[in-house]
Amino acid sequence: MTTILRIDASARDTGSVSRGLGDTLERRLVAATPDARVVRRDLVAAPLPHIAQETIAGYYTPADQMTDALRRATALSDELIDELMAADVVIVTVPMYNFSIPSALKAWIDQIVRIGRTFSYDGSGFTGLVGGKKVYVVAAYGAAGYAPGEPFAAADFLTPYLRFLFGFLGMTDVTVFPVEATTAAPEVVAANRERAEQAIAGALAAA
Repeated sequence: MTTILRIDASARDTGSVSRGLGDTLERRLVAATPDARVVRRDLVAAPLPHIAQETIAGYYTPADQMTDALRRATALSDELIDELMAADVVIVTVPMYNFSIPSALKAWIDQIVRIGRTFSYDGSGFTGLVGGKKVYVVAAYGAAGYAPGEPFAAADFLTPYLRFLFGFLGMTDVTVFPVEATTAAPEVVAANRERAEQAIAGALAAA
């Protein structure tokens, strides 16, 4: 069985371009993988708490020294990491908010980036412990001009960050489907969305 973990981060429940394109991507993946099982984590419908002092303490406490309080503080992190580890494919749908990712997605990231579980450090370097997964990122930008060489390219702290983050954890097979100008005139949005859907179809056909 192929497990697809889908992470949605847009604050828009309806009218979200990133969620809509995520639906397209999910449908195509499921159609191409008859045994697929989709696990959904909607970070807006069910927000995750930010990590607290006790959570961080638990991250750095050896297993044989964990207290009941620290186990409770890291229980959600354990659950989310187990969910990620069990996935074969990861879909992240995310809009750019103020040049970066929404805080809802950052809360998930802070729960899964954990020393000894998703990455290790030997005193001289880091090693990602989450390998063997295909990651798809659907990234929606309200304005245009974020592609390499364009006027706002230097202000894109969304896609480069996610590529680095997933690579840091060992997930180096990352495909990004960007869609820009999602706040433009309806005909522009429709055309840009169509191009993104064609890119999704082409990428999956070539896979």
